[in-house]
Order: sequence, then structure tokens, then C-alpha cells
Amino acid sequence: MNEFGIEHVWQQGDIITRAVALVLLVMSVMSWSVIVIKCIQGAGLRKIAQRTKNRFWSEKNLPSAIDSLGDGGNNPFRELAIAGHAAISHQYNVETSISNNLDISDWLARGLKNSIDDSSARLQAGLGILASIGSTAPFVGLLGTVWGIYHALQSISLADQPDLAHVAGPVGEALIMTAFGLFVAIPAVLGFNTISRRNRGLQHAIARFAHDLHAYYLTGSRITTGDVTELRAGDATADNRVQPFRAGQSM
Repeated sequence: MNEFGIEHVWQQGDIITRAVALVLLVMSVMSWSVIVIKCIQGAGLRKIAQRTKNRFWSEKNLPSAIDSLGDGGNNPFRELAIAGHAAISHQYNVETSISNNLDISDWLARGLKNSIDDSSARLQAGLGILASIGSTAPFVGLLGTVWGIYHALQSISLADQPDLAHVAGPVGEALIMTAFGLFVAIPAVLGFNTISRRNRGLQHAIARFAHDLHAYYLTGSRITTGDVTELRAGDATADNRVQPFRAGQSM
């Protein structure tokens, strides 16, 4: 049997060696699970962001525009539109001294911000696991390395005539644990950085959409530049665009 193989390490290792190997295995499974789930989630959100950019502002009215975003539960753009509609409707429909004293722009901004915060929390979910694994896996592997070297020193001390055969197994065990720790940590760190960079792009798209919604709910027109047509009520050039919100408008 190969003294430097994983099978030999498992069969000849004591409880500490096996515990370290199991911990690293669990960390690896958790890391790859988070990476795969977040990649699938990110691909879906990028499609939603593109659909929002292409279709939302081309619909004839607000309910149709919201329906164009789909009905999925994990859709931050749809949740933003609904949150903005709920905030502005509440401000118009609830006649109390408190609501009358609140600035409608601030009230709408708070409603949109709450939705953005919820979306950001979902985007960040799982990244703590990757960060923890990426920072601790090398040290868990190092524990196995130190333990393997300790076994090598024990073999040398017990041998009458120490030679390479006495230390090859424990040293191989130590090297395998070092490699295993790096094998677990490197994908976790790369996955964390990649997903974080993708999340920043999605958060930017969500924030831009929230900014457009804020302007639309207050003025009936998104803020546009260049040759993009403004969405204004009664504008003959925007007949096929989303019409502005009005108090009492239903979803």
C-alpha cells in the first residue's frame, strides 16, 4: 500500500488525524454547496435584472410593468416596485396627523430602502460561511501537519536505527493534511471574492432601479438622460410606456 496515499493515512491515522480529515471534508462540502447555490442564484438574478431593464419601463401601466417582472419569491426588483407602491399608497390613503407631517419623498425612500436592505441581506447570505472556511481551513490542515510531524518524531525516537522508512508515513500524512487544508481554503476564498464582486454589481442595479422608482412614484417620470424617452403622463411619445402612479390606484 502506498504510504503517501489518502487510504493509508486514514487507516493508519489515529482519532486526531481522522477528526481533522472529517472536519476538512465537511468544510469542503459546505463551501462547494454555498458556491453552487450562490452561482445559480446569481445567474437567475442577472436574468431578472436584464428583463427589468428591457421590459419594465416599456409596459403601458404599473400593474402590467410589475407583472412583467415575474412572480418569483426571490425577485428584488419586483419587491422594490411593490414596496414603493405600498409606501406611496399608504401615505395617500391614511389620513392622520402623523402621516401629514411626514415628507412623502422621505417616506417613499424609507420604504424602498427597507426592501433594498432585505435584498442585500439575501445576497450576502452564505458568504460568512465561505469567509470562515477560507480563513480557518489552512489552520485546520496545519493541525494535521503538526500532528503528523509529531508522529514522525515519535517513530524516530523509538527506532534503534532511524531511517527514512520510519518517518516516511508520518511525514506523508503531514503533507497530505497540508494539501487538504489548502484544497478546502482556496476555492472558498476564490468563491467569496467572485460572489462578492457579482453581488456588488447586482446591488448597483437594484439601487439604480430604486432611484428610478423613487422619481417615478413622485413625479410620474423616471430620470432619463440622452435620447431615452421620459415617461410623462399624457406624453404622446410615451403612449406605450408605464403610466404614473395616482393615489388610489390598485395593483
